[in-house]
Amino acid sequence: MSTTADIWSLPNPHTHSDFYASVPTKRAVAWVFDMVLIAITAALLLPFTLFLGILIFPVMILVVGFLYRWFSIASSSATPGMRIMGLELRTIAGERLSSGTALAHTLWYTISIAVFPLQLISILLMLTSSYKQGLTDHVLGTTALNRALYARDR
Repeated sequence: MSTTADIWSLPNPHTHSDFYASVPTKRAVAWVFDMVLIAITAALLLPFTLFLGILIFPVMILVVGFLYRWFSIASSSATPGMRIMGLELRTIAGERLSSGTALAHTLWYTISIAVFPLQLISILLMLTSSYKQGLTDHVLGTTALNRALYARDR
């Protein structure tokens, strides 16, 4: 009989827990770092809107954040904050996220941020699931893991 862990190409969290050690905490710190970079980028764009962007600054944050996450995850399977924290997103096949999967991940993340109860569910899942996956990760079959360990193991 096959289990979910048997069909995944990712390290099993029960036998290789170091790949998932501190992932929720690292994701939280990475999120704060990314939000600061997004806010700075949006603020730097304000002069180009003749400062009218102040009126729609939350929308600017949303758009800049969406593009920031999508392009950074598509290019390196991690946001800059995740890279600093030594994390990387992988599919259940153990592959880096494609541009399409990065777009879907960013879209689901944006929805979960917009609908606050979904974000709470995502945090709870990260803290309790064996692969430390958030709601978006469960939907798309992705997970974050410690990058240096995964690269070394391959």
